[in-house]
Amino acid sequence: MALATTMLMLGSSWCAGQSSGVVHRPPGASSAGSSASPSQAAGSSAPEAPATDDASTTFRVNVKLVNVFATVTDSSGAPVASLKQDDFQLFEDGVPQKIAVFARESELPLSIVLAIDTSLSTKSDQKLELESARRFSKAILRPIDGVSLFEFSEIVDQLTPFTSDLRVLDKGINRVRTGAATALYDMLYLGADALEQRRGRKVMVVITDGGDTMSKVSYQEAVREAQEAEAIVYSIIIVPIENSAGRDTGGEHALIQLSRDTGGKYYYASGLEQLDGAFHKISEELRTQYLIGYYPTVRLSSSDFRRIEIKVVPNTPDYPNPSELQVRTRAGYYTMPSK
Repeated sequence: MALATTMLMLGSSWCAGQSSGVVHRPPGASSAGSSASPSQAAGSSAPEAPATDDASTTFRVNVKLVNVFATVTDSSGAPVASLKQDDFQLFEDGVPQKIAVFARESELPLSIVLAIDTSLSTKSDQKLELESARRFSKAILRPIDGVSLFEFSEIVDQLTPFTSDLRVLDKGINRVRTGAATALYDMLYLGADALEQRRGRKVMVVITDGGDTMSKVSYQEAVREAQEAEAIVYSIIIVPIENSAGRDTGGEHALIQLSRDTGGKYYYASGLEQLDGAFHKISEELRTQYLIGYYPTVRLSSSDFRRIEIKVVPNTPDYPNPSELQVRTRAGYYTMPSK
């Protein structure tokens, strides 16, 4: 399949990659936004309330439905999928909100960006990473889902379009080649950009040793792009030697924070067993998520970022010990797009 070449324009520099027609936009570039109806339940949708006609005045009010995917785990980290709508409390910037949409084990389409670090520092682990990624794709994919395979070193390449065809993914995996440096934040930005116009649940799984040596975008730009795309980021951090002097703990901490802020999770892996274990846990979580939607109460605020918090009701009858449950979801959303 011929894939169109795309470029990430960053000042006077660019990174060339392969795409399935996705147009990658640089920070600050303008683009037409899109909205979805509540029934599509894909991110922050903006249905328009009916106009109220009067003899002299017509009022039109825009009310945004904010959709959030939440993962609930018990004290051992196992997903909990038995809770009901009344078991949850929802807050925006500390203000209680009324839940308008609720679903368990969502059947919404799943779009996954699977990103493999192919820089020289990961060369010895690449074969194991690719085999584990191949098994993950086979285990998670349904006909309505799509995985897009990316590789990143000094450049970011989109090796396959979003597809549920395992043969296409296998061919993409066979095309992975080792590079030199690591453009991790460019990968996070471009992966989120590829997910932005997808419907349903949007996930990025990044396998890397955590280093970034030559990205053109900043960590903050990558974070905002992931948040605006409503992408859930899972990081699998490869640590061949736990106490290596060359280990980039700063990059690790950045990935850990990004995973937390988007409602995802991070894992450390030093071998095939741990890689497979991380992928298995990610698969379990993606099958047991809750979809929670609400219409925010109108408030005045100087910030364009709204913080979201979801809690389990302390006295819920649907779980024997509610206090041990942990809820993970994205930290919030932006009311105004950056591009």
